Amino acid sequence: MHGRPRKPSTPVDENASAIKAAKIRSIQSQFLHNHHNHTYTNESLEVNAKLIELNPEFMTAWNYRKLAFQHNISNIKPDADVAEADRIRLIIDEELRVVESALRKNFKSYGAWHHRKWVISKGNASTERELKLLNLFQKQDTRNFHAWNYRRFIAGLKNISDEKELQFTTDMINDNFSNYSAWHNRSVLLSHLLEKKVDGYFPKEIFLKEEYEFVRNAVFTDPDDQSGWFYHLWLLDQTVKVDMPKLVSSWPPHGFEITKTTFPVVLFFNEPVEGVNLHTVSVQVEKDIFKNITWSPLSANTFKCGRAWLTHLTIPLGEINSAKIFQVKVSSEDSQGIISLNGVPCSQHWSFAFTVSVCHDLQPEGQSLARILMTDENFSTVDINSNVMNLFESYFELTSDYEQFTSPKWKSEMIASEIDNYRELLTWAECKIGKLTLARLLMANDAMITDTPNTTHVEEVLQLYSELMELDPTHYQYYKDGYSLVFLKQLTSSKESLMKYCWQYKESTSSNITGPVCLRLNSLSLSRFGSLERLLWVQSLDLSHNQLHSIEGLEALQLLSFLNLSHNKLGSFTALEPLRFLKSLRVLNISYNEIGVHTVDTRRYLCSSPLSHTRDYDKKFEEFATADEKVVHFWEAYSVFGGLDVKQLDIIGNAVVDERFVLFLVKLFPGLKWLGGEELH
Repeated sequence: MHGRPRKPSTPVDENASAIKAAKIRSIQSQFLHNHHNHTYTNESLEVNAKLIELNPEFMTAWNYRKLAFQHNISNIKPDADVAEADRIRLIIDEELRVVESALRKNFKSYGAWHHRKWVISKGNASTERELKLLNLFQKQDTRNFHAWNYRRFIAGLKNISDEKELQFTTDMINDNFSNYSAWHNRSVLLSHLLEKKVDGYFPKEIFLKEEYEFVRNAVFTDPDDQSGWFYHLWLLDQTVKVDMPKLVSSWPPHGFEITKTTFPVVLFFNEPVEGVNLHTVSVQVEKDIFKNITWSPLSANTFKCGRAWLTHLTIPLGEINSAKIFQVKVSSEDSQGIISLNGVPCSQHWSFAFTVSVCHDLQPEGQSLARILMTDENFSTVDINSNVMNLFESYFELTSDYEQFTSPKWKSEMIASEIDNYRELLTWAECKIGKLTLARLLMANDAMITDTPNTTHVEEVLQLYSELMELDPTHYQYYKDGYSLVFLKQLTSSKESLMKYCWQYKESTSSNITGPVCLRLNSLSLSRFGSLERLLWVQSLDLSHNQLHSIEGLEALQLLSFLNLSHNKLGSFTALEPLRFLKSLRVLNISYNEIGVHTVDTRRYLCSSPLSHTRDYDKKFEEFATADEKVVHFWEAYSVFGGLDVKQLDIIGNAVVDERFVLFLVKLFPGLKWLGGEELH
């Protein structure tokens, strides 16, 4: 556990384990007999106590004690010699005694701590005694998070002030600053004090300066101890986070001109929010308010929240005049109803407007049989006089309208001071987490200037991540992901930097599917994708020859119709889940990845199964797979691709591809024209 190698067992150890196992089996057999027969006598409880002493992690045994407790409490008979309250107290004391015995056996027993909390919550027990017992336990193991969780519970019952408990954490940290649980409890208590706006802790800049100094003493004393660094990360988050959710980007952007009568509208916030609906967001076309708008979060989670929210607008054809331009305005009708996951409302009103024009002769999406290729021969540099430049001018100039908010001066001063301190630390300590903290501080400093994207320290941050990848190969992937996100932030920081990666399709290969320009981010060693608020306009995207193991966030790019993900490290269909939101996707290349290499995709046990019928189109899978054994095993692929209308698909070079899978794809995509480079007839 925690990197400690197991010692090989000796014959004596093995013999002792065998004797103990036999004893547990014997007592367990007696216990289960009593449990099944609902026997709650003193003798049966003694058997249960012996079993718990041998195995404190046997949750069924703890649940039995709860049932026995409730049974015996409800069946107390009148006794002239002993008062009812005293008899209840005797039952409670016995339960607490059993728990103490179990905790002496295993101080980190989940079942024991949970049972003690359950018993105390019934009342008739001394919380003062519990606090004294906690002090004793926490002297034996100062970092035990079970004891700290229980302490918060007892402090709540005794109405102990957060200030008093905060002083307790100070004393514990002063005794031993390598105490993760004490630092964590400190962050919990300060969050409560800040939320309640207690004098001396609100506004938060009052206590942050002192807390930075407090944790600095710990990390400068022993830079290799990570407990204080984690607390510093919490302080940094408290410093830089915006006080409320904000709209930072949209599609279409403010002032843009749309030439389609049906199109997506995307709202992109600085953090995940919920509550975007017809009542909180108004969509007005000319003077008419659309009443049939449905907003949905672009997220795979089941919590109805997300940074990006989507709806589709259709301008009724009967109202369209080729000489008329329609004005569309999207605004926050009740921004207080849009709230962050922390319950903070979006109290700032926002709005943006764009036009819908049908002056041009709109062509329906082509059903071209020609295969679309993504080779250098198909592209040319972007003509500065083309309409493509108008797109960039509109997007990069107008999206800044959402970003006009200024951070308080104290934030930038506090961050600058921390940067100086940790630059000094790194002059005499080769500290991995110190380098990581400095990288975070530098990015936070750049974020303080929000009227225009600031990349002053990006090169230094990228160098720090490069050094960390060499110094700490165990966490290489984490640093690589950080490097990729910072690099993309730099790349999308201005029109000029992004234009270097934009290529124009030659006239002979351009189509309604690809659009006029392709964002080519291939061969950049990217392992993560980000800075999506700057890329909502992208229709054609090349991410090939990178190191992507996830495409999380790609679902926000609702215009995406051409996507090249070939030659990456995508290991399962679960990693492709964002694709199911991209209903405009027509050309997809996922060849030469690692799909099917791993026989068991562990993420499927962390995510909702398609067979749980949590998605609309998953309900059709049983009908889709009926009487066809060749496709029944591909429900994961169906959960991703089932709602798409792909015309061209490349998937060769993945372990999952065989004759059965090809037949599955042909059946799934009846409109498929090209598969693996071959034309379907």
